[in-house]
Amino acid sequence: MRTINQDVNTLGHALGTVLKEQQGERFFELVEKVRTRSIELRERGEDTSELQGFFKDLNLLDAESLVRAFSMYFQLINLAEEYERVRKIENSEGPHKQSLEKAFVALKEQGMKAEDVIALVEGLHLGLTFTAHPTEMRRRTMRFHLDKIARDIPRLDDVQAQERVTAHVEALWGTLELRHVRPTVRDEVKGGLNYIEVIAAVLPALEEEFRSAFERVYGKQVKLRLPYHFYSWMGGDRDGNPFVTPEVTRETLALHAARAREMLRAEIREAFSALSHHQTRVEAPRDYNAEEPWREVLQAIHNDESMRGDEVLEHIRHLEKGLEQAFQKRSARVFLQPVITRARTFGTHLVSLDIREHSGKTGVAVAELLTYGGVPNYLDLPEEAKVNVLRRELQTRRPLLPAEANPSEDLESVLGPLRAIREALGKYGKESFGRYIVSMSESVSDFLEVLILAREIGVRVLPVPLFETLEDLTNAPGIMAEVLSNPEYRRILGEDVQEIMLGYSDSNKDAGFLAANWALHEAQRQISDVCREAGVPWRFFHGRGTSIGRGGGPMARAILGQPAGTIGTGLRITEQGEALADKYSHPKIAFRNLEQGMYGLLLSAAKPVTDLPESWVEAMRAASKVSQKTYRELVEHPDFLEFFELVTPIREIARLNIASRPVRRPGPATLHNLRAIPWVMAWTQNRANVPGWYGLLEGLKAMDLDVARDMYKNWPFFRSVLDNAQMSLAKSDMQVFRAYLSLAPHLPELGQKIQQAYQEAVDLVKQVVQGEVLDNEPNLRKSIQLRNPYIEPIHRLQVELLKRFRTLPPESMEGSPLERSLLLSIQGIAAGVRNTG
Repeated sequence: MRTINQDVNTLGHALGTVLKEQQGERFFELVEKVRTRSIELRERGEDTSELQGFFKDLNLLDAESLVRAFSMYFQLINLAEEYERVRKIENSEGPHKQSLEKAFVALKEQGMKAEDVIALVEGLHLGLTFTAHPTEMRRRTMRFHLDKIARDIPRLDDVQAQERVTAHVEALWGTLELRHVRPTVRDEVKGGLNYIEVIAAVLPALEEEFRSAFERVYGKQVKLRLPYHFYSWMGGDRDGNPFVTPEVTRETLALHAARAREMLRAEIREAFSALSHHQTRVEAPRDYNAEEPWREVLQAIHNDESMRGDEVLEHIRHLEKGLEQAFQKRSARVFLQPVITRARTFGTHLVSLDIREHSGKTGVAVAELLTYGGVPNYLDLPEEAKVNVLRRELQTRRPLLPAEANPSEDLESVLGPLRAIREALGKYGKESFGRYIVSMSESVSDFLEVLILAREIGVRVLPVPLFETLEDLTNAPGIMAEVLSNPEYRRILGEDVQEIMLGYSDSNKDAGFLAANWALHEAQRQISDVCREAGVPWRFFHGRGTSIGRGGGPMARAILGQPAGTIGTGLRITEQGEALADKYSHPKIAFRNLEQGMYGLLLSAAKPVTDLPESWVEAMRAASKVSQKTYRELVEHPDFLEFFELVTPIREIARLNIASRPVRRPGPATLHNLRAIPWVMAWTQNRANVPGWYGLLEGLKAMDLDVARDMYKNWPFFRSVLDNAQMSLAKSDMQVFRAYLSLAPHLPELGQKIQQAYQEAVDLVKQVVQGEVLDNEPNLRKSIQLRNPYIEPIHRLQVELLKRFRTLPPESMEGSPLERSLLLSIQGIAAGVRNTG
């Protein structure tokens, strides 16, 4: 059996062959010299700053080629690591760690009976939401070649497979890596939806394992349904993205429906081929009259373009019942159950599209509507008066916008997406639309304004507040208590689930790693109590990124770390850009990720409400307070913004065409209006990873060591926080960071502060976990150690390129070899570090 080392060597040899042929022996020897020296210095634990000397006088053509060579190496290594995950899944014996069977075993050991588990599953909802925040920088053409290489990795012993791989590497070397134009929202929609097809392919097998695992543990055959639901923000996320127009939203919904029908029809054709049972061979129920009764019904469903997802599902379930009555249970399970699973999950809508709008935009739109209705100056009113105006208005049914009105562009931009949703609900069914997310929710009026807008258009929407900053998270329980005691709001909510979205990105940027995590924990506990007391079912929606600074880390770990008693009716979680490629491009990895997510949800949902030991709560309160103070002292330092813009490539990241929306919100260049994704990405480029750990040191110092160890051992939340911090600390590299500090030699204080805090944080974390950093994740630790010697040359080159780039007017650099080399270095580091956004 081949090993990952053999795969890496074969792929590296293919790259080396292409470099020799295309760039010549001199360049190949330069690559080897840099590579071997980097490895030597790293293995000896010596200072690596001498590597900077390799690049000081390097010409731009060689600089660009070096960046490309090391970046391409990482693209290939990532494929090898991905296949190693597949290989381990295929070769493991017995139930995997975090398998469905182990989840049911754990529930049984907790004393849950079969009936309890069935009721638990039926009340759960795990929603994965694809978002348009990609740090995925690879062009579609690049991904084509990489996908072809990935398919041949299992066959690398074969000479022909090696030749195909080398041919694709050769083609990659001749391909432009960078996009000339920024991707459109439509590009993002199409790219993101590709992963749905992989998920749809594995979901029936996962549901079959879900049922089989339950039967193995509890000895009962039950048609359990996987509570997975899929959503998207691509084409509906308007917050700060002027390109998500009402027409784009309308086109997105149509694209969803077209893709869903295409998938469903293909599945029906598959079932049609299999269900060849003839009336003379099988005694079908009386209401089946055709010679091939099940085929006839499937043909009718296939040809009926007007049929909605729920209608299709009803017909197919009727077919399933007919097969079972005709003693064809195996045929029903094997041939029809996959169609039922996919039809139930994706229907004729594919995914449910959310609309996200900023509370400031909805407020302005409602103010204009109210002016037409005879209520001027709404925005000038205090909050209590606003709520009273909105409550009175919601008690009527009058439209506010006269037929002869000429509404402003601001009002039309907010009403337009709601019109698109109303049309979609009529055309594609109720599952085509998800929820209405209100960014920067700060008050009760933010909820009620959405109801006014929806009433104006004649569509029912349920607002989901997005509590993002530390202040908003602190105020959230009180706001939710007020909202849920509002009779007008409760009348429209009815028996539906109240979703509450929690923002990891801005709270982290606002308060730092530890304080943000604790604020999120406490908000969940307190909001859950509010909903429980109000008798309202609830569900938290976690706005996570892939990086630790944005709530990232393994999905199962994150779910298991939720406070006991806060799961409610389940969870929703965002899945963004690079996460989609990492988790859902290969069927076996997709299956495993979905399985682990369900494992985490089952165990977390079964945890009863419990009171935490007071010593733990006091420790976290004290730690959070001092951690936040330390973090704020860093980012509020008078020199911090200048320092940040010099020692990270944040301004250069803005020149990359990697997403449809800008790096900053409108306004001057401040930390406040910088979006969280580029904020995090900038710190991963220089390997300081400040958002993923800074402030943790002072927080841990504020705790008694024995209490901290007890918390790590026995409290899933704290363990999750500290394990994520370990990942971020392990991916940090102070030797590399020191190279970037040379870009701001006149500002030494902040760099020294970060370096000292890092080393002390590592030492204290080791004391708390009573081991080395990432002892519990040896594969990840090994991967980081193996990658560092190969990624360091790109960092060193990037520092040299930044020095050259910043001495020249930016406008003169547009499209130049220097700019191209620099942007390629950003791409290469992202490929090497991974989890950058």
